[in-house]
Amino acid sequence: MKKTVSIVLLCLIIMAGVPKNYAWAEESLELESKSVVLLEASSGEVLYEKNTTERRIPASVTKLMTLLLLFEAVDKGEASLSDTVTASAYAASMGGTQIFLAQGEKMSLKELAIALAVGSANDAAVAISEYLAGSEEAFVRKMNDKAQELGMNDTHFANPNGLPAEEHYTTAADLGVLARTIVNDYPEILEYTSLKNYTLRENTKPFVLDNKNKLLWWYEGADGLKTGWIGADSGYNVAATAARNGMRLIAIALGAEKTYGNFRDSIKLFDYGFNNYRYERLYHKNEPLANCSIEKGELLSVNAVSPIEIGLVLAQNQTDFSSEIVFHDLCAPIETGEEIGEIEVYINGEINQKYPLYAAENVEKYGFFQALTRAFYYLLT
Repeated sequence: MKKTVSIVLLCLIIMAGVPKNYAWAEESLELESKSVVLLEASSGEVLYEKNTTERRIPASVTKLMTLLLLFEAVDKGEASLSDTVTASAYAASMGGTQIFLAQGEKMSLKELAIALAVGSANDAAVAISEYLAGSEEAFVRKMNDKAQELGMNDTHFANPNGLPAEEHYTTAADLGVLARTIVNDYPEILEYTSLKNYTLRENTKPFVLDNKNKLLWWYEGADGLKTGWIGADSGYNVAATAARNGMRLIAIALGAEKTYGNFRDSIKLFDYGFNNYRYERLYHKNEPLANCSIEKGELLSVNAVSPIEIGLVLAQNQTDFSSEIVFHDLCAPIETGEEIGEIEVYINGEINQKYPLYAAENVEKYGFFQALTRAFYYLLT
């Protein structure tokens, strides 16, 4: 028999609900891009989509994966943003958008990351890849491994910067996964992608970087992520994100034929999302939610936590939602991270999602004398 702890988030006004499938976009937007997707960042719910699995050339949007692997390496202690990188002849030979690295020039990983995020520098991307993996080829293997790990199954990278290459492709759906990983797991990257400009080599030969993401100027709340264009084959691309009123959206727009078409589409998508939906946070990541009773344990109960933030994407007029914590019958020993229950989320009285809950600590089985002491205590009370 399950023990149930109810946590009610039910509003009194009951109005028409939204379906369980969150690809709600009944409204048809007039868009210029070949492929688009609009996501709510925390939940990953799709709010609008068009040709999301069509393979496209990402161009410099590729650099988001390079940034992700850089900050992942820093997080793991494999690199530091203060590390000094020496540019190789190969890195210095990159064409296209660049910061004109000279062979043997030294620059910190932090400034190379800024050059990548703000200036879309192809030479910086190669310098970073060589520093982190020893060679561009080895780094590209890491990029593809990470793509597979994230479930980006329609993506393949051939270089770290998005310059023209065979077998270099992705989809709007896959870039949505990548962008969501960045904003959720490494939000510090937004401090870089939100910079409108930056001056490199300030004390020697100043070189000003100007961010090509016009949304930073044109759309309130926009703070990333990356643009891309290498000609008619790719079209104008952008992976964008913006936050308003406690909700963060991600818009991917690929393959617009006209200049700024990617930005015009992103604005339409963002307006559609912010005008029609809202995000309701129910539980914070790793927040102790409730105590679950344990039989035969040294402790009488254990805290339950969720490893992810739990929330709902709701239509603006949706008010009937609730959640319930349901625990399993538990008997010691219990290990940290062991599943001990779940959160059931309801919309209009129907289950919408279930999320597992885990033990926040170990609970050992009690010994003979503790069992005896507890038995006497219960007899006396």
